[in-house]
Formats: sequence, C-alpha cells, structure tokens
Amino acid sequence: MLEIKDLHVKFHNRDREAVSGVSLTIEDGEILGLVGESGSGKTVTAMSIAGLLPRKQCRTSGEVLFEGYNLLTADRKILRSLQGKKIGVVFQEPMSAMDPLMRVGEQVGECLRIHTDLTKEERRERVLKSLEEVDLPDPESVYTKYPHELSGGMLQRAMIAAAIVIRPSLLLLDEPTTALDVTIQAQILELLKRLNKDLGISMLFISHNLNVVRKICRRVAVMQRGELVETGSTEQVFFHPEHPYTKHLIESIPTRDKRKENA
Repeated sequence: MLEIKDLHVKFHNRDREAVSGVSLTIEDGEILGLVGESGSGKTVTAMSIAGLLPRKQCRTSGEVLFEGYNLLTADRKILRSLQGKKIGVVFQEPMSAMDPLMRVGEQVGECLRIHTDLTKEERRERVLKSLEEVDLPDPESVYTKYPHELSGGMLQRAMIAAAIVIRPSLLLLDEPTTALDVTIQAQILELLKRLNKDLGISMLFISHNLNVVRKICRRVAVMQRGELVETGSTEQVFFHPEHPYTKHLIESIPTRDKRKENA
C-alpha cells in the first residue's frame, strides 16, 4: 500500500531535521498508529505522504512510495491527481480546515467536483450518502448548513465524510479526536474502525495518546525528535515497551489510581 524508506525532512529555518531517517510501511486495509509528543515529526511525516510539504521551504531525501510513485519527487500534476482521490486527509481542527463561507455539503463534495465527471445532482447524492455513512443525523439538513452551525463532533464527522466521499485507498488522520470530549472521541474511533472494515480504507492514525491508538490500531510506531524509536504490535509496545521514551508515554497515561493520587 505505502512504503516510506529512510525519509529525511529538514526545513531551511531549523537547525535539526524534522524527520530523520524514518522507514515505515502501511499494509492494505491496515490502521497504523503513529505516536509521539508535539514536535516529534508525526505531522511532517503525514505531510510528506500527502504531498503537502512546501518544497521551497525544506530539503527532503528518501522515498515515499505509493502506487508506483515517489511522492517526494513526483510531478505536481501527479500529486494533484492523487490528493483527495487516492489519499484523503482529516485534520485535528475541522473548524480551521473548512471554509466558513461555504456550505458543508459543497465542501464535502469538492473532491468529487475536481476528480470526477459526475453531474451536480449525482455529486449531491454521493455527498448525502457519505454524510449518512459517518452517522450524521438528517444529512439533508447538514448539507445546507455552514461549519459554525455544527458541533465539534458533527464537524469532524463531516470532515471524515469529505475524506471518504470519493473512496480513497489511504486516509491520513492527524489527531482527529484530540479536540473532542471522551464520549464523542469513542464514537469517532468506532466510526473509523467500521469504515476501515466496510470500505477497506487503509489508515495512518496520528496521535500523542498511546491509549487512544491502542483502541483502534493493531500496529504502532513511536516517534521522538524526528526519529522512529520503536515499532511493533500495539499490544507488544503497550505491555512490553523497549525504548525509554515509549515507557515514558505509557507511564503518562492517566489511570484511575493516578487520578485518585492527584485528587
């Protein structure tokens, strides 16, 4: 599905590399977790896959191989044909990712307008189906609303609907549940697992929270200061961590006993 080989990314205005020698694979139908604190290089890795790195502002080396293309060096025309159509992205803050002046339905269907020859009515039907697939109540009503009229959880579902409406083969999820309360977070995780199973979409799930990743991913990779420090099955990494940084992440997970101690 996707293979990253010895990826290096260095921004011109930074002293050290944002990503330093990362190698990863995402298999067909897999949800891979990528974990690390802010600044660890998780998002830059995802931007490399999505073709969203500003090439004039950074230097890259290595390979990001997807459907026979190296996304680091592929022509812009090829990247545009893959972005949205083959590779979907869901960001952490849907309110800032969506245009406040466009109705939700139009934004969910934007990818269809760019990458297909569907009529306006056909696009509308596909959008309504996608809104229904992410469990949004009354898709007809949601279609006509503006982003500010939706709650945070509904807006994140709309973003997921926009990412899957054209049926990409890979979905990049950058901290998609961080801004949500625990109940909505659990619902979004269940939704993603169902979409992965029903639609067969491979996913890269990025988070700073190993406990959240454990609920959705069978395999996890841990990043620290731009480097990949540990990979393995989620259960193996969670219960038998080898790297000190991974142990630190696990120890920082709130537990009932810790909450009592801090009360």
